[in-house]
Amino acid sequence: MKISKREFIRKSMVCAGGLFCPYFTVNSKAIGTSGPGKWSKETMFYSVTPRGVKCGICPNECTLRPGETSDCRNRINYDGKLYSIAYGNPCAVHIDPIEKKPLLHFYPKSKAFSIATAGCNFVCLNCQNWEISQTSPKKTRNYDLMPERVVESCKKNSCESIAYTYSEPVSFYEYVYDTSKLAHEVSIKNVMVSNGYINQKPLKKLIPYLDAANIDLKSFDDEIYLKLNAGKLQPVLDTLITLKDNGVWVEITNLIIPSWTDDLEMIKRMCAWLVSNGFSEYPLHFSRFHPTYRLTQLPATPLATLIKASDIARREGCKYVYVGNIPGKGMENTICPNCREVVIERRGYTILKYDISSGKCKHCGTKINGIWN
Repeated sequence: MKISKREFIRKSMVCAGGLFCPYFTVNSKAIGTSGPGKWSKETMFYSVTPRGVKCGICPNECTLRPGETSDCRNRINYDGKLYSIAYGNPCAVHIDPIEKKPLLHFYPKSKAFSIATAGCNFVCLNCQNWEISQTSPKKTRNYDLMPERVVESCKKNSCESIAYTYSEPVSFYEYVYDTSKLAHEVSIKNVMVSNGYINQKPLKKLIPYLDAANIDLKSFDDEIYLKLNAGKLQPVLDTLITLKDNGVWVEITNLIIPSWTDDLEMIKRMCAWLVSNGFSEYPLHFSRFHPTYRLTQLPATPLATLIKASDIARREGCKYVYVGNIPGKGMENTICPNCREVVIERRGYTILKYDISSGKCKHCGTKINGIWN
């Protein structure tokens, strides 16, 4: 039987988990640079100045003359207005276990419908997803997946949440905001995996529709933030506090990179700040670095360094400390802070044991902070 070219593309495209995606890919080159099109939307936070339009979404606050593109490669000044060109055109669509985000205290064993567009407001030398984060939506092969279709796909695939992840959700904020709002209306949870580099006004506008976030706290030093990530520390700390104070479940990831972020005194200061600012009962994930992108000359993080960092965090008062990228060592198990029994045993993203009932340890009745099934 003869089928159309469009139908052939639709049937040939396979999404995450071996599921057939009902939406065809779009040619990224078809996204125009001369003006807004289908995958463009006027942004929500910008000001018109004599020097051009000033973006207000993140602390970079790019000021763009006509035709210029923002640092995140997602925003363009067209005819005196600021448009996002990352709207409804994700380059990555997958179904993930929520543990992959990583979120270990938020609806364990649930599935997250994960999406990302190209672009990021950081330039991390160690980026694992640099092929999509350090480019533009005009240069990636994308899905035609408007907010309504994201929610529809999430429901069809029995996912409990939508995760905005892989690249940087702040850079495709309007897409995140509109999708989150629609998802919230039908009781689908929204999860943001982010560097936390966002201004307070757009963050507070998004928070009513946001259920959980994993924030990547790159280091605890301004100079390292500048040289490693092209950012600043304080806005990320402000994001953490704002999320927590407004009831969003927060987990924090700190990637330990040899010669960059492995200073144990700095890690101690970071953990002390987290505890003194009310994060002692929120999970802290130390993640192992593997050579990639512009830091291929470095070794992987030694296991001994990760263990020392974990010990420091616990001594400073962090109750739930995890180590990622070290399989088979039991470092991603959840341990009751009172009786020290393992209440959730994990192997990779699989849960082997679950001894939490009504949010409490089954062994001693101590509350285990989190949002449980």
